[in-house]
Amino acid sequence: MQLEHNKRTQYHRKPTGTIFPLQVNSHTNEGRTQKSKPGDIMFEVAELGQTLDRETFDARAPEVRERLLDAQFRLASSDVSVIILIGGVEGAGKGETVNLLLEWLDSRGIVTHALGKPTREEQERPEFYRFWRRLPPKGRIGIFFGSWYTRPIVDRALGRCDDARFDRDLARIVHFEEMLSQEGVLLLKFWLHISKRQQRRRFKKQAADPDTAWRVTSRDWKFHAQYDEFARTSAHALRRTSTGFAPWEIIEAHDRCFRHLTVAEKVCVALEQRLAAAPAPPPETVPCPSPDPCNLLRNLDLQRKIAPDDYEAKLKKNQGKVGTLSRQLQTHRRSVVIVFEGPDAAGKGGCIRRITQCIDSRYYRVIPIAAPTEEERRQPYLWRFWRHLPGYGKYAIFDRSWYGRVLVERVEGLCAPADWRRAYAEINAFEEQLVESGVLLFKFWLAISPEEQLRRFKEREATGYKRYKLTEEDVKNRAKWPDYETAACEAFARTSTEMANWTLVEAEDKYHARIKVLKTLSARLRDALQD
Repeated sequence: MQLEHNKRTQYHRKPTGTIFPLQVNSHTNEGRTQKSKPGDIMFEVAELGQTLDRETFDARAPEVRERLLDAQFRLASSDVSVIILIGGVEGAGKGETVNLLLEWLDSRGIVTHALGKPTREEQERPEFYRFWRRLPPKGRIGIFFGSWYTRPIVDRALGRCDDARFDRDLARIVHFEEMLSQEGVLLLKFWLHISKRQQRRRFKKQAADPDTAWRVTSRDWKFHAQYDEFARTSAHALRRTSTGFAPWEIIEAHDRCFRHLTVAEKVCVALEQRLAAAPAPPPETVPCPSPDPCNLLRNLDLQRKIAPDDYEAKLKKNQGKVGTLSRQLQTHRRSVVIVFEGPDAAGKGGCIRRITQCIDSRYYRVIPIAAPTEEERRQPYLWRFWRHLPGYGKYAIFDRSWYGRVLVERVEGLCAPADWRRAYAEINAFEEQLVESGVLLFKFWLAISPEEQLRRFKEREATGYKRYKLTEEDVKNRAKWPDYETAACEAFARTSTEMANWTLVEAEDKYHARIKVLKTLSARLRDALQD
């Protein structure tokens, strides 16, 4: 397809609504082939030969810089965080573009991540761990020079994975970016494009200069030889992941002035538009439906008991199994995540102590989850849990967990209904990534009756060293027992999957609860480590 252009004017809108023209020269691109190849058509918009003369760039740059800094200043006191992805063809000026943004913005409000191969710490955790831990908090900007797109595109272009795996990777990216958008993140994605001929000329020019020869590696030439395959793969990725909440901007990158001003202008306009948008309304409390008399919790036999005389022998036996199997986790490149949920005073702490008694203290962490800190409130909801994931051979034991969003936050109206309703899918996606990466995930719900809870509350109140466990919040929550029960049963139905099922533990008798937890843990460990 032959495209011929002589002159072209692009229009950009100021915050006031007025339109000013940016004059751009456009020529037939010498790097474009006469016949488009599959996958290249998407990039023809970035092979029109658009340029911007230096005089125009110098005249426009001060205004754009001023607007960018003003928007960044207002961003700092907002509930918005910004992620800028800079991707594209090797040699297209991605590094120069990042340097420009760092120069034009206040670098104190920006963190840049140039991601290469995963570190050992990252290799021992789910793939997206390295991205979650680098998300910018509200009010700040994170620039990713290398992102969650790099590995899937490179693997597919080099034939390391098939189309089905590639599409699964892209679907996971779309879900991740949708979640970020719903959490208030402004996601800006720029793909810098140059033609194959332009890339070759740029590599040759850099390689011939002793001062820049280091920039061109054997890997760059290898990728250049497979330019067409990378173009097809990248085009497919961009089509599948360019969404209304996170669209791709394809930028013609051959001309430095055009590339820089176009990216800076688009960042500026996106920031101004987001900051001008009306704030979200406060969350509303949605009453829980009437409790179902046939729910799972009410059908549990809470009378199950273990005699005190049998308890110590069974405890020692099952702790021994767990301790022995735990020593094999490192060899099998596995880790363990255990979630404990249930009503206040259900015995979660007692079960946790019986687990940790048989594990080397260097290889476990107990993470008590309470109200989020100020740091955690400035991040997407799941961030506070991703950061605690263990490496190979280690345990992370959560005393309450990410299910708080669909339990306490739902019942108490601490988040918007839309947030807890979408949380089920986000939780399932999170747990799927854990299991796929080799994490052994256990989810225990300790069930007791409201009468037993009241008895334990009174016992705590009367015992000096237990009194600290009882709070006014615990007592107040008893009035909403039916609502919590209904929310729990819905969580079981929506998040008990083949990869991450729930274990409901009859916990009226603490001895029975502890032995059931240890038996479940040792059986699953044995099965997993024998594979």
